[in-house]
Amino acid sequence: MRIYGDSISGNCLKVKWTADHLGLAYEWIETDILKSESRTPEFLALNPAGQVPAVVLDDGRPLAQSNAIILHLAEGSDLIPTDAYDRARMLEWMFWEQYSHEPYVAVARFHVRYAGKAVSELEPRLVERGRAALQRLEDGLAASPFLVGEALNLADVALVAYTRVAHEGGFELAAYPRVEAWVKRVEAALKIA
Repeated sequence: MRIYGDSISGNCLKVKWTADHLGLAYEWIETDILKSESRTPEFLALNPAGQVPAVVLDDGRPLAQSNAIILHLAEGSDLIPTDAYDRARMLEWMFWEQYSHEPYVAVARFHVRYAGKAVSELEPRLVERGRAALQRLEDGLAASPFLVGEALNLADVALVAYTRVAHEGGFELAAYPRVEAWVKRVEAALKIA
């Protein structure tokens, strides 16, 4: 398997972490989005959306979109709950991550860390929605150590990717103690620093 990804991208890292956690063999192909390497004709032939991550599976079939990739890689593993309701709750968090978390927390991080904006220059609505997303995580972790019960699953992998670096976009996790503790649990379970 080949994974095309940019090491600065949480969406790419969650694919790497899932493959590593599952002991899957792969070749990592660094694809620098800041240098438009996902916009070359060769890459666009692989993924017409021009986004990383993208993978080419062992049988040669390509697959894009981080959460679709990690779901495919983890099929049949302990990263996907066997209970149908818990699996649906995992997917609920994963869909929410791409719609209500990543567009705010990750975008704020990109503007501050890579585009050179000061936190004070960020659009107030972006900051407000990022804080709301982190509060939603805080509330969601009130009843269990992971997002869906007692064990690590793909929802945790998906959401930890940008949450763990939220401070780079001006969001201090100290304001969300359950989230801060959860990040440490997930990092330990995935063996990431």
